[in-house]
Amino acid sequence: MIGTVINVKAMEQVAHILKAIAHPLRLEILRILEHHEPISVKELSEKLEQNAEQSLLSHHLTKMKDKGILQSEKQGKYILYSLIDRQVLKIFDCMENCELI
Repeated sequence: MIGTVINVKAMEQVAHILKAIAHPLRLEILRILEHHEPISVKELSEKLEQNAEQSLLSHHLTKMKDKGILQSEKQGKYILYSLIDRQVLKIFDCMENCELI
């Protein structure tokens, strides 16, 4: 038996979030948004360590927006992205404290 009981609804929510961010590029996007938001696709692509075409980057941003992780706002000719809930950034604390990586 597990020491801490987590209700099914909470597990489903965590699974939903993990599926939405489970990609190295999406995790890097979140790391950048942690310190630079709102941000445009162009600015984001300049800050990425890995090379990603703007179309691929836009695809990942749209996926995370559709899953309720990000929000966007049109400002002039740019679309600016930001986090809906900064709690998602706690995943990095979990990763840093995990003995599997």
